[in-house]
Amino acid sequence: MKSILLILVLDFGPGVSVFAQSQQAMLNRAVADFENGRFTESAAAFDSLAKAVPDRAPYLWQRGIALYYAGRYDDCRRQFESHRSVNPDDVENAAWHFLCVARADSPAKARAGLLPVGPDARVPMREVYQMFRGTLTPEQVLSAAGSGLDGQFYAHLYAGLYFEAQGMKARALEHIRIASEDRFERVGGYMHTVARVHLRASTPR
Repeated sequence: MKSILLILVLDFGPGVSVFAQSQQAMLNRAVADFENGRFTESAAAFDSLAKAVPDRAPYLWQRGIALYYAGRYDDCRRQFESHRSVNPDDVENAAWHFLCVARADSPAKARAGLLPVGPDARVPMREVYQMFRGTLTPEQVLSAAGSGLDGQFYAHLYAGLYFEAQGMKARALEHIRIASEDRFERVGGYMHTVARVHLRASTPR
């Protein structure tokens, strides 16, 4: 998934206005709240940003993730449906849409409504998509990931999220815990932050 920070900077150009600074502050607050597990506050900050720049709102996939953790599953679903209009090839978008629908309704309904995707060439995204379709197992996704850090990271992250959607929380945390390891920070980027936040939110203190 593309960085919304890059998108905002490109749109504003070299002259950064007070309005642009305000939008950047909204983004920074939304991300900081998410990183600290304040999901309701993060979602609200992303809402404010989406209202401030409605033409950029479809790009805010981070908002969709915040909405998922805030328990606003219908809004989450709509965000990822909107994001598909600007990023139609992305398997991760379809996966998060599945997660939102599974929590709002059921995994069966999520599978029936799985968003179509284009040619996402990242390893093992084709297999991740087939897992959410129900035609491959998480074990097959992990096998397809190879030995590269990026493939291993995404395989464990989405296997974990898939198990969570099935209500298999112990199995989910096994894979989320691996995805949150420091060795994946560089290749995972923002999604590595998601894995770490998920783990903290799911682990009893």
